[in-house]
Amino acid sequence: MRPARLLLSLLLLIALPVLAHHGWSSYDANKAMRFDAALAEVKYRNPHAEVGVDHGGKRWNVVLAPLSRLASRGLPEAALTEGKTITIEGYPRLDGTPELRAERVVVDGKTIELR
Repeated sequence: MRPARLLLSLLLLIALPVLAHHGWSSYDANKAMRFDAALAEVKYRNPHAEVGVDHGGKRWNVVLAPLSRLASRGLPEAALTEGKTITIEGYPRLDGTPELRAERVVVDGKTIELR
């Protein structure tokens, strides 16, 4: 393989994860939501931790912060367990998909700012 083709292939492989990362513009920053919900599912992984909760008759996917930010702000993986009720504040997706970009959560009486 020619060096130019190899370099192009490597650049594309590096760029794909960046392209896959969603931006915050798909969330409605004018429509804040706040509710308590039990954690039905916990995904503590990069690029963002996520939890699934049932609210208003729907299963909501709640996008949290990157793992390093969660840890530095006092929300380790062990604090998010299925069945635990937390308070979630954030913004819903503009397209109506039941997904929320969390700005803050209250876990075990402690408020954690995520942004």
